[in-house]
Amino acid sequence: MPLNVWVLVAAQALAMCTAPFIVFIGSIQGLLLAPAPELATLPVGLVVVGTVLAIKPATWLMERIGRKQVMLLGAVSGVFAGLLGAYASWQSHFTLMCLAAVLGGAGLAVVHQYRFAAMESVEQGMAGSAAARVLLGGLVAAWLGPEVAGLGSGQSESYPFLYSWVGLAVVQALAFVILALGYRAKAERVPETVVGGGRPLREILANPLVWTAISGAAIGYAVMSFIMTATPLSMTEMAGHDLDDAKRVIQLHIMAMYLPSLISGWLTRVVGIPLMMAAGLLAYLACILLAASGISFHHYLWALLLLGVGWNFLFVGGTTLLPQGYRQSERFRVQGVNDMMVFTAQATAALSAGAVLASVGWASLLLVAVPLLVLHSVLMSVWLLRSRRATTN
Repeated sequence: MPLNVWVLVAAQALAMCTAPFIVFIGSIQGLLLAPAPELATLPVGLVVVGTVLAIKPATWLMERIGRKQVMLLGAVSGVFAGLLGAYASWQSHFTLMCLAAVLGGAGLAVVHQYRFAAMESVEQGMAGSAAARVLLGGLVAAWLGPEVAGLGSGQSESYPFLYSWVGLAVVQALAFVILALGYRAKAERVPETVVGGGRPLREILANPLVWTAISGAAIGYAVMSFIMTATPLSMTEMAGHDLDDAKRVIQLHIMAMYLPSLISGWLTRVVGIPLMMAAGLLAYLACILLAASGISFHHYLWALLLLGVGWNFLFVGGTTLLPQGYRQSERFRVQGVNDMMVFTAQATAALSAGAVLASVGWASLLLVAVPLLVLHSVLMSVWLLRSRRATTN
């Protein structure tokens, strides 16, 4: 793999820490600061809201000033998120904590573009492997994010989680340094195109392949976020598990999200994207059945491991499939629309998880995800049938 890909792996390992960091402490610190228990998961959901709000500006800027400059701006946003979160902890201010989550999400919108930058730094046949390789950085983030979050979580802390947020700011600053010194814009293999070129967006979206790619990533993220966001509260407040157990489950879950990237890029070439997506759907179904069958530590653990694997197969499959539906001159527009839909779905899922958990409980919350799995199965079937008819004709 070219140097750019490895730089993005290292930057992702640090910059992506914001996601597991806030997933782990967002609802717990939210419960301490929020005016009502129903708002405890709001910071977790607002991370995704920040991502959604920043996607369009980020891709617009990338098209005009280049990927590297925007990636550096994303790291700066992460630094400010950490500093604002520390100030919110010092002041015990829930609204400021929510603003820090939005800023962190804005930085993550840029981090999610790393996979496209990696795909554009290699030959076309290696695009899936490059995207999967960058996701491997999430393995480090899965461990590092909760560990940083735990820096200020002790019972004796005068200002709970203050040092956690300061630690997040330091990690984001390190990501900035790696990108500034290591990433080479000239190494991107995709040539620059005229801004705004290509077909109308309506024509691009008429292709069932594009919708299958978008739904693979969007539904994969929505189901994963919905269940994952509710897990720490379900474990600690409803099932009676301690904070360390919840931390371990979240860490291992996020590792399960990214560890399959060692082979998922290879799987896209060997078994094909449709079969890999089907395996992701089956992993999600197994997760739901297992999680609904009990509330022991191992029920949560194995269900969340399956949830992580299913996410990886659907997300890598959708990301690898998407470039087959657009021309190079259209890439920033389509990538922006894709991520807008993906993270809007994730935001909706994360924001609703706390209310659904409080109103219907853990087992019923799991069943809410089933129709989404059916929807992606239908979209994938339409794409495959249309492709088969086009081939026979």
